[in-house]
Amino acid sequence: MTKFLLAIVLIAAAAAPLSAHAGDVAAGQKLALDRSKGNCLACHTIKGGDAPSSVGRKLVDMKRRFPNRADLVEILTDESDRNVIAPMPAFGRNHVLTRDEIEKIIDFLYTL
Repeated sequence: MTKFLLAIVLIAAAAAPLSAHAGDVAAGQKLALDRSKGNCLACHTIKGGDAPSSVGRKLVDMKRRFPNRADLVEILTDESDRNVIAPMPAFGRNHVLTRDEIEKIIDFLYTL
């Protein structure tokens, strides 16, 4: 397979919407609100979260704000690839979250 064709396949796979199961959404919410894993509340306000912060943007209307799921994957994996001065932790690069956990968090975020 040529490099060009491989790149198209990889981009299409990353951008393809995944259907979320209720269990994935619940697992994603648990990860996002878990102070030892996603810890989104350290910087963001999230509906249903206790003691939220206002350092980062409020996590609302996420599917409209980020219609390309791959953008959120990249942000959670390593935002510095997109913005070198971003304060967002590199959860994927630093192995805090697995790719599967990142996908579940995005399933949850897409319900907000």
